Amino acid sequence: MIDFEIPAELAQRRDEVLAFVTEKVVPYEKDPRVTPHGPTEELRNELVALAREAGLLTFQAPQDGRPAPTHIEQAILFEAAGWSALGPIALNCAAPDEGNMFLLGKIADPGQAEQFLRPVVEGHHRSVFAMTEPGGAGSDPRQLATTAVRDGDGYVINGRKWLITGANGAQTWIIMADLEGAGATLFLCHGDTPGIVIERTMDTMDRNYVEGHCVVLFDDLRLPASALLGEEGEAFRYAQLRLAPARLTHCMRWLGGGVRAQSIALEYARTRTAFGKPIGQHQGVGFMLADNEIALQQCRLMIWWACWVLDQGQQGRHESSMTKAMVSEELFKVADRCVQVLGGMGISDETPVAGFFRDVRAFRLYDGPTEVHQFAIANRLLRD
Repeated sequence: MIDFEIPAELAQRRDEVLAFVTEKVVPYEKDPRVTPHGPTEELRNELVALAREAGLLTFQAPQDGRPAPTHIEQAILFEAAGWSALGPIALNCAAPDEGNMFLLGKIADPGQAEQFLRPVVEGHHRSVFAMTEPGGAGSDPRQLATTAVRDGDGYVINGRKWLITGANGAQTWIIMADLEGAGATLFLCHGDTPGIVIERTMDTMDRNYVEGHCVVLFDDLRLPASALLGEEGEAFRYAQLRLAPARLTHCMRWLGGGVRAQSIALEYARTRTAFGKPIGQHQGVGFMLADNEIALQQCRLMIWWACWVLDQGQQGRHESSMTKAMVSEELFKVADRCVQVLGGMGISDETPVAGFFRDVRAFRLYDGPTEVHQFAIANRLLRD
């Protein structure tokens, strides 16, 4: 049976999340602590405190006897959280923390979970996933150039990473390095460990991640044997474990932003007049709004379908690739049409639409550019 009805309890939870974001978080969108490099750590802590007080912090994790939401349930809640770019930050369901919590929950041992995962779940620490490299590992992680060598009972890591989201001030670090004789391996450590050097914060078009994206040098980073996350040589498998759900939560959050942008464009089209009537009554504008509404619903249904696949216990790599490629491209078109409807105001920061346009353009790249997903999809089709 196919059923698109949202259960009453889940709908109530969604409405609680949306009301929290609308009433408590949206007023912070003009806060000067939202910088060209994203929200500051100070602002993030203030927002997290509000969510903690409201009992909504890290709602995607099991707590108070309540199991973790299913992937489909997450889709409903994350869309509501994404009404503001600051919403997922406040609720502690933003990238990269959300994906890192998922991964650590799957493969960290009990000691690692207590030391590195629990503080992130509780909103006290932020985390990073350090994989991407300049001129190297990214969409093709096989080009991994950062090395790890055994040193007695421990390891020494050297290399340079970039586009490492939230590296400034993050305490839980997941690092991917090429371990001699084993291959790509994951390691865990604290952000203040000697040998981690934040070289600079990069200037990027997106502004929605706490403390932006950094270039990081690992300069003889010495880690104990207990820093090994999972098994040696299994980093690619673990990364895939993380990526399929993380792609989808990205889609969920940005769908919420698309719905917000559409609502702003609709209100403007109802009230702004030109040539004797509201601009929404001109076909050129009305058709853009109609195309947006169609695209948003297509994105929503695509996300729900891929989530259903995950909830059946399948890996969902093919389905998440299809969804990520489609949703990122369609939401960018939605953003572009909203800017067009708003006219001059659409290219300003008078509304959140221009920021959504910048952020969703970047979404077409991270967690795999559209073309990489299309390549994987085509290979799957040809192989089948």
